[in-house]
Amino acid sequence: MESAYENRSASFILGFCVAVVIYLVLTAGSGTLFFWSLEELFLAIVSGIIAGLVAMVFLSRLAIEPSLKFFNPIRWFLFIIYIVGPFFFSMAKANIDVAYRVVTGKVKPGIVVIEPKLRSDFGITMLANSITLTPGTLTVDAEDGKLFIHWLNVKSPKPKLSDVCSSFVSWIRRIAE
Repeated sequence: MESAYENRSASFILGFCVAVVIYLVLTAGSGTLFFWSLEELFLAIVSGIIAGLVAMVFLSRLAIEPSLKFFNPIRWFLFIIYIVGPFFFSMAKANIDVAYRVVTGKVKPGIVVIEPKLRSDFGITMLANSITLTPGTLTVDAEDGKLFIHWLNVKSPKPKLSDVCSSFVSWIRRIAE
């Protein structure tokens, strides 16, 4: 029974922290106490409690067990580096490639299957979203650790992982697993 209690606590903490951080980011600069007013800090805590309770109820009903790895500050630091560095660079490169393909008409669309061998659902979701946010690619389905990707420029039916998603997998492995 203790395991169920720990899962509910982790769900509450996760929902609370995410809601408070999002609220504080959206209202930054609204007051004189650091960047917020006393009322904004109070509302951040209230909204965090509500979001934590909602997360606790829904995640327990769906039998989803949140991981507390999410709270490791090193993972947050790596995530920021990933977004600002490799992801941003790949997105800029993909924008240029898509513009080139639209102008020249050199498009070979198709669906390819990659198997990134990520162990966590969070890692697979993060990779699928990173691929989808990169122009020219769209994650169509995820099944048994495989991702089905619609790609604007299919070079081969079985492409290398790095051809489809650059260095995303190695970064996501560091962040999510």
